[in-house]
Amino acid sequence: MKERRCFLAIDTATRTAGLALYEPATGRILGEEMWYTVNNHTVELMPRLVRLMDQHHLSPADLEGLAVSLGPGSFTGLRIGLGMAKGLALARKIPLVGIPTLDVVAQPHKAQRLPIWAVLKAGRGRICVAHYQHGHGPWRRQDDYQLTTFEALCQQIKEPALICGEMEAADAELMRQHLGLIITIASPAASLRRAAYLAELGWDRLAQGDADDAASLSPIYLHDPKVHA
Repeated sequence: MKERRCFLAIDTATRTAGLALYEPATGRILGEEMWYTVNNHTVELMPRLVRLMDQHHLSPADLEGLAVSLGPGSFTGLRIGLGMAKGLALARKIPLVGIPTLDVVAQPHKAQRLPIWAVLKAGRGRICVAHYQHGHGPWRRQDDYQLTTFEALCQQIKEPALICGEMEAADAELMRQHLGLIITIASPAASLRRAAYLAELGWDRLAQGDADDAASLSPIYLHDPKVHA
């Protein structure tokens, strides 16, 4: 039987968690699973990973690399995902790539000409936010990751923009009331943070020979109003 090699993506940054298997030889996403968890990452992650790999007749020996979502996000969720990714990388001696979570949120909208504001829930009425656009150069994040609120974000947005990421209906309505037709809000399906995009971003870096040190890789936590990452 021909050997199959795959690249695994693990995302437990928030209550929306995900896994994906990417096959570099074919450029195919073999499998993907996203689910909403109420702080049960510890008990849910491993069984879902085992099931996903079993469905495709794969084992840890078939992994040639991993990507993990680095945050910002939940302290506990990030610790669990990063712990599993580091354990697999060190045990199998395979490369590990850490990708900022908000980059994954924004990635499916990369072709959008509007500026992008990607959002993650941070608890206690707060959100984590990053701003992306093409500008006069390549697509990139425009400034530091922020810990803020929807109300404060509305004060920052001065031009037409697309808002995507973790928002409830009430959050979207608040932004529409403040900003009206200046903004476009991605639908819930278009805002879903897919592990397949994490896999693509991670593999793109690895294919360029860019990997992180598994022993020292650490999450992105936001504690101050504006934190550089």
